Amino acid sequence: MPMPAILEDRLRIPVIGAPLFIVSGPELVIAQCKAGIVGSFPALNARPAALLDTWLERITTELRAWEAQTGKKAAPYAVNQICHASNDRLQHDMDVCVKHKVPIIITSLRSPREVISAAHSYGGLVFHDVINIRHARKAADEGVDGLILVCAGAGGHAGTLSPFALVPEVKQWFGGTVLLSGAIASGAAVFAATALGADLAYLGTRFIATTEANADARYKEMLVEAAADDIVYSNLFTGVHGNYLGPSIVAAGLDPRNLPEADKSKMNFGSGGNMEKKAWKDIWGAGQGVGQIASVASVEEVVAQLTQEYKAARAAALAMA
Repeated sequence: MPMPAILEDRLRIPVIGAPLFIVSGPELVIAQCKAGIVGSFPALNARPAALLDTWLERITTELRAWEAQTGKKAAPYAVNQICHASNDRLQHDMDVCVKHKVPIIITSLRSPREVISAAHSYGGLVFHDVINIRHARKAADEGVDGLILVCAGAGGHAGTLSPFALVPEVKQWFGGTVLLSGAIASGAAVFAATALGADLAYLGTRFIATTEANADARYKEMLVEAAADDIVYSNLFTGVHGNYLGPSIVAAGLDPRNLPEADKSKMNFGSGGNMEKKAWKDIWGAGQGVGQIASVASVEEVVAQLTQEYKAARAAALAMA
């Protein structure tokens, strides 16, 4: 299994906390890394741009202090970079990431070629998220270290392919790290992802309903109350198809059953889209695994539960074998 050396002996469970626009900040990332999973955040969450340097210094300093105090190893952290033309901060943000030698860079949308070169200059890893084989092959050809397969049911921007199709097909030709995203909200689902062939599971929605997440209390409560049927797939809000909480669309004065198509050429991720009602701020993203979220809890509590469920699922599988 191609698990990167940087992750060996540092993970409590094979999970990366996905970067969440607006929601992920230093508090969430630090809590995730202390709990034993990779924590991540979008560089664009640090506003103004100068704040990114402060955030990275804080994350690094606090994790080092925690390791010295506890004698434990924190999981590494990751920063998400949007490689789209609308992101005019990309060069600045990558310069800051290089300065701090960010362990993992997660890239989204368009070619990550320049990011790969910058990250590899200091030994960093680049994981690129994709929704289909064409994008996966292109990213692999450019030299990414890992592919994040964003399958049907994932929160936020997501594809429509089943993991039972995408994971085995990618593993036929890709020798790097494979991460799986898509409605993974329990430890049993994490184990299922690894049983299918993924090296790591990629969870986002589950960590929005945590005390450390920078999310509106109404957003967290809506996740607790929601079920899979409440998830709406649309490209209206950013120009790229994604999954959103239907009740948040209704609260914004829109009909989730009658949403128009968006103009993809007008994507603007830095501001959450080009509509009056903004994605992530007013229209809340979520994956189809929301029905498994029963309460708002701390990151440590969530990871402990995931770990218990993961071990139980693995033991059950071994018993059957």
